[in-house]
Amino acid sequence: MLSVVLPAYNEEKMIQKAAGTIGGILQKEAIDYEIIFVDDGSKDGTWQQIEQTQKEDQHVNGVRFSRNFGKESAMMAGLENAGGDCVVVMDCDLQHPPETIVEMYRLWQQGYEVVEGVKRTRGKENVFHKLSAGLFYKLISKAVKIDMSRASDFKLMDRRAVEALLAMPERNAFFRALSSWIGFRTTSVEFDVQEREIGESKWSTKSLIRYAISNIVSFSSAPMTLVTITGILGFLFAVILGIQTLVNYFSGHAVEGFTTVILIILIMGSLILMGLGVIGYYIAKIYEEVKCRPRYIVSRKVGAGMTWEKRR
Repeated sequence: MLSVVLPAYNEEKMIQKAAGTIGGILQKEAIDYEIIFVDDGSKDGTWQQIEQTQKEDQHVNGVRFSRNFGKESAMMAGLENAGGDCVVVMDCDLQHPPETIVEMYRLWQQGYEVVEGVKRTRGKENVFHKLSAGLFYKLISKAVKIDMSRASDFKLMDRRAVEALLAMPERNAFFRALSSWIGFRTTSVEFDVQEREIGESKWSTKSLIRYAISNIVSFSSAPMTLVTITGILGFLFAVILGIQTLVNYFSGHAVEGFTTVILIILIMGSLILMGLGVIGYYIAKIYEEVKCRPRYIVSRKVGAGMTWEKRR
């Protein structure tokens, strides 16, 4: 069986359309399936639409969070509640083309355990958003040492890959990178990002920046390395300046350098505070991990609840 996981936040107008579109394609291909909507604390009627859709279609299951925990938590909740032998994760707004699911499924039948959805084009975006997204992917690719320039959350994973992902104890999980990091026999399919039919993207430039910082810190120690490199460069600069100052002093050419001193203090002080900020952010993430709070809290479920444990 194939499980399709769809995180949803304020997507009341897309629930029935997504279920009908995906279900129609999979039924036409005679693929046994279930659809799992994960309501990430929506403030509109998303959950009511999930309940209504489940009454009309027994292939649909729903999970509702007690509040908004974020897309990463919603995807992990979908994986934990999926009962399929393979699982596809995709966006509820259908910007990930549902027709590609069939291609992924056929590759899985050929023995591939992870099928990555790779963006051929990103669709229509304003210039500022495209530039910020490009910078985000460049930074995160260098930090996690995985090419994320065309990566997406749209992918199929075999049951063994899903279990490996769920076995990781970390609370701040970066799904897009971790699903590549676990390995297994992997291939990819290209797709064109579709235009949203209803509503607007939930990803603003501010949320992209916050998302980038959080995921880089949770997956990589690159910022800590950057602090060390900055400290070394600052030390070398101080040594050179110190030698120059001593040479001028002993040669009798020393001049008042009040402005230079102030600038050096300001620059070094800023670097120190930035470094402390990075270290403090890592400490905050460690603090969140050691508290061992759950990734999310489920308030309600609807549907058959055919989880993998029950099937076994």
